[in-house]
Amino acid sequence: MPEGHSVRRLARQFGDVFGGRRLSVSSPQGRFSAGAALLDGHTLLAAEAHGKHLFLHFDNALVLHVHLGLYGAWSFGGDSTFAGSSSIGAPRRVGEQETFADGNDDDAYAGPPAPVGAVRVRLAASNGWADLRGATTCEAITLAETDMVRARLGPDPLVNRRGDAGRFAANLHSRKAPVAALLMDQKIIAGVGNVYRAEVLFRRRLDPWLPGSNLADSEARKLWRDVVSVMNDGVADGRIITTTPRYWTGNGKSPKPAAEAAALKSGTFPARDNAHFVYKRDGLPCRVCRSTVLAAELVGRKLYWCPSCQS
Repeated sequence: MPEGHSVRRLARQFGDVFGGRRLSVSSPQGRFSAGAALLDGHTLLAAEAHGKHLFLHFDNALVLHVHLGLYGAWSFGGDSTFAGSSSIGAPRRVGEQETFADGNDDDAYAGPPAPVGAVRVRLAASNGWADLRGATTCEAITLAETDMVRARLGPDPLVNRRGDAGRFAANLHSRKAPVAALLMDQKIIAGVGNVYRAEVLFRRRLDPWLPGSNLADSEARKLWRDVVSVMNDGVADGRIITTTPRYWTGNGKSPKPAAEAAALKSGTFPARDNAHFVYKRDGLPCRVCRSTVLAAELVGRKLYWCPSCQS
């Protein structure tokens, strides 16, 4: 399931390529025909995300609300203006795909292709198109209903309004469930998924089984700040990278500080198997202490942690 940074990038991409444009909205699959009819012919005013929810605002005070779930994905295509969209040129997660004409006469954009597969909704303008498949939620809702969706969600680290750290800490303190379970609860914090929860708990050296009610307020706020940091990095990088260059070689040796700073400044990305501390590293040695990383099922997803660093 795409985590909050991917949905934020998708919102930015919609704003880049479709903002201010009148859209043709259809449902080739047929399941969204009634909703598409409400939005068809209207102008996209804004695109925004809250956690894993995408909201596309139209000029008739209606909103296309999408939650991709486990199987949803967007694909994009169009003319050369799509080359300027936020995701192009950066590593992308599944759910952020696009094709575009390169400006040559032979490759001039000639309109959207015939839909392929079960396209729930197609958005099309003079410059390109976007197709949605497999989403858990795809609905046309009012602004009041949009506010109701937001009210059910916890604070979004990528919005990070004043007071959100305290709200997050209070949410944790009110529950006795393990903190690793609470990080996956979108009512506690919006946008964190399986990768971020494992990684931020390791980075803060927190026992994933610690009850939320037992986490000190100061530590809860530090946890919030780390989530804010790594998720904003995810928006910029287009992928989740929670390690630093000293861990990328796998030999446990740290480069000189100047070399590490240069690698970070250059935007160098690690190989995918070096991007995380514990996620999907069960059975392998911890990058810090060399203990064996463990895994267990929790709230329907596999949790990864180091029993030594996070004891």
